[in-house]
Amino acid sequence: MQKDRRRYRKQGQDMHTIGFAIYEIPEEYRGCQNVHLKKDFFLTHSSCARSETFINLREVSNRLRLPPGEYLIVPSTFESGQEADFVLRVFTEKQSETEELDDEISAELEDEDDISEDDIEDSFKSMFAQLAGEDMEISVRELRTILNRVVTRHQDLKTDGFSMESCRTMVNLMDKDGTARLGLVEFQILWNKIRKWLVIYREYDMDKSGSMSSYEMRLAVESAGFKLNNRLNQVLVARYAENEAIDFDNFICCLVKLEAMFRSFQQLDKEGEGVAEMNITEWLYMTMCG
Repeated sequence: MQKDRRRYRKQGQDMHTIGFAIYEIPEEYRGCQNVHLKKDFFLTHSSCARSETFINLREVSNRLRLPPGEYLIVPSTFESGQEADFVLRVFTEKQSETEELDDEISAELEDEDDISEDDIEDSFKSMFAQLAGEDMEISVRELRTILNRVVTRHQDLKTDGFSMESCRTMVNLMDKDGTARLGLVEFQILWNKIRKWLVIYREYDMDKSGSMSSYEMRLAVESAGFKLNNRLNQVLVARYAENEAIDFDNFICCLVKLEAMFRSFQQLDKEGEGVAEMNITEWLYMTMCG
């Protein structure tokens, strides 16, 4: 059932054409809730039942007879890329259980403690010296100038440029010594991240639009090492999307913030049990500095 479409009709939007498909859960996924099935699953598995038709009505319903087992219900619009709120209702003759399939939250983070100035190539040190000036540190304003020079060379990227606020956030999150500037090692770490994330951004910009849809964003974030649940992915899109798309500068800011928050949590989660305790000072420092 589609939600809130009467409200959107006032804005000139009609009902979406909707329907659903049902897939039998393969044996390797039975009993699992913490899994998000990807496109490959649907390319290699056919549905065992479908709605009789896809139609632009508020509600689509069908009566089906299926043998006992575990099934995945996938409600969708007929056309790809359309987003809408919906309600899914299931009535069964005998008692059954329903759960949402979703990923467990986790992150694969590279060890940054082993990086020192001795590990940095002379060519990068020379470039850093030219960019940083006499104080040998990169300020927020200098970082903005550097990043905007870089993105202007990549005509395939859709971006309105890195703002002072986004660069300030990056400096605050990457600054380890509290100077509000980036030293050589800090800048090298950020630079390596941006280069890696640029490759991911291009790979998952599947329609080559220069920006990312919510679907592309989810795949790109996971490729960068972060597994998030549905709710968190929705929060990221709501926070970083402009005109229903995520451009390159917002993508980078999102990943910098995401990684910094995971690292902060891991430092507080001393037992590695997924639970962190903090006092008011730690909470304010973590939230205000980010």
